[in-house]
Amino acid sequence: MDTTRRDLLIGAASVAAAGAVFAPTAARAVNYEVSVGYPDWRYHLLEGGTLNSTRIFNSPILQIATNMLWCEGPCWFGDGRYLLWSDIPNDAIMRWDEITGQTTVFRQPSHNSNGITRDRQGRMITAEHNSRSVTRTEYDGSITTLATHYDGKTLNSPNDVVVKSDGSIWFTDPPFGRGNYYEGTPEPSEFETRNVYRIDPQTGEIQLVADDARPNGLCFSPDESILYVTDVGGISMYDVVNDGTALANKRFFTESAAHAPGNGGADGIKCDTNGNVWAGWSGDHSGVRAFDPNGVPGVWIELPERAANICFGGIHRNRLFMAASQSVYATYVNVQGVPYA
Repeated sequence: MDTTRRDLLIGAASVAAAGAVFAPTAARAVNYEVSVGYPDWRYHLLEGGTLNSTRIFNSPILQIATNMLWCEGPCWFGDGRYLLWSDIPNDAIMRWDEITGQTTVFRQPSHNSNGITRDRQGRMITAEHNSRSVTRTEYDGSITTLATHYDGKTLNSPNDVVVKSDGSIWFTDPPFGRGNYYEGTPEPSEFETRNVYRIDPQTGEIQLVADDARPNGLCFSPDESILYVTDVGGISMYDVVNDGTALANKRFFTESAAHAPGNGGADGIKCDTNGNVWAGWSGDHSGVRAFDPNGVPGVWIELPERAANICFGGIHRNRLFMAASQSVYATYVNVQGVPYA
């Protein structure tokens, strides 16, 4: 890793609110009990599941940051050993340092950013509600706009984003940032459908790849042959076809109604290297759920807040970071996340 890139990723990219510091939170937090024994009782192995080996006996579930409004889009930056995530209503990207435990403001304003990921060159890719765009933060801290329109129409409010190994950028575009001033700016949508798009890595062309969903989170399977998309009613899956440039054969991977009493369901999702799908979850069983490659639920990590999105990080990509409503939680699991997912 060259010095310029490392310095950018440590924080030179964002600077509007540098120096604003939140005190690190202790493991014990308001309304969140500390586990008094091992294994942590909030890590539930579900009956009939096949994911027993994912639990580490003595890993607690910790609250590592709190006092946000709506946490989303966590992304691990291993070269700096820190986590970034969006606090959408506060119009900020936050940064948590694994070594010091401190939480600081990385970028503010952030255009009500939501999903955050990295491209294969280590640059930050961000989905922004209020600018209706997908952007890339360059090594020098400048920001390049990658997508704002499709077919002459302004995008709704890009929500979540992932970069495929060929460098293409895939993102979902529901209208959540057009509903109110809390997460964006209220404006009517210019689209009749809620779409998934692909940005070509060579030409920058924006390609419509799915218009048959109400998409939210998305991730690729480890071999990139399947794209998972959270949808109304559950998690859908598509075959990735045409040399990795298109989608086909939509079907349900898992249905929310079967696993989320209380009108809940999946939000942000990630795959581990074994092909299991981990999802931020709402409803009576808020927290995080994990499904094996056949869509069978095997794990429920119980949190006191709805978990919007997740990512894997830490030195070995075996630390699960969970962006919940007002807080971020972390635990170690016995799997590794897919790199760059």
